[in-house]
Order: sequence, then structure tokens, then C-alpha cells
Amino acid sequence: MTNIDSHATSSVDQCRIINLPRVQLNLAGSSSAVQNTPPLPFDIHRIYYLYDIPADTERGGHSHYTEQRLIVAVTGSFDVVVDDGHSRRSFHLDRPYKALYIPAGIWRTIDNFSSGSVCLALASNIYDEDDYVRDYNLFLKLTEAK
Repeated sequence: MTNIDSHATSSVDQCRIINLPRVQLNLAGSSSAVQNTPPLPFDIHRIYYLYDIPADTERGGHSHYTEQRLIVAVTGSFDVVVDDGHSRRSFHLDRPYKALYIPAGIWRTIDNFSSGSVCLALASNIYDEDDYVRDYNLFLKLTEAK
């Protein structure tokens, strides 16, 4: 982990929907490709996905010191609530060509999963447990300088 900590400077206003390139294949559906080029705000170093999630389950519940993330509803839908320690904002994701950008230092929770939903996450870092803040009270202390 680097010594950069974005908790003191990040804002929910930095969270935004990024439209991924979308190619409509006539009557054969559509395709979206993600690669390390704009409109991505970071290079991808890890990809994972969540599936078979019960509707009443909440995921996330953490922030990162340095990791940035894109969240995509590949199928189905869910809500992502982002929190910078002072403000909260909610995003409803339900299209596979729309990605939610979450900068480092933002607490996120994901809930309201529809049946059969798949949540794709594209991360700027490889997995590093030391980059996670999983205690909300610690998160609030890290963000109080804003």
C-alpha cells in the first residue's frame, strides 16, 4: 500500500456514472468492452464479480485508502450508496454499459439486489487487505478533516 490516503479529500461528488462503449449488434444484441483506456479513470489490476446474492443482503461496507473502483450491474439491478463521511448519495445500477466510478476514500454499500443480478467490480489495485477500512467509526475519523 502506498502512503496516499484519500479519505481527507474524497467527495461523493466525484462518484459518477461512466458510459462504457456500447456496440449494438443488430438483432443479435449488444456488446461492451472495457480496456485500460479512456473513459476509465485508472488502469484495471483486478476484476471480480458477485452473484447468487440474496435480495435482503448488503455487500461492501468498506472504503479504501488508495483503491479506485468501477461497479457494473452486468445483469439485474442493485443500489450503491456512497458516503464521504459528510454526505451520502445513492446510485441505482441496472444497465451493463453503465459503470459507477468510486474514488479512493469513499465508503460504499451495495444492496437491493434483484433476482439473478451480477455485480462486476473493476479495481485499480490487486487485493491488499491493508488497503481496506472496514470499521465505519475509523472511516469517520479519517474523514473528519474535510
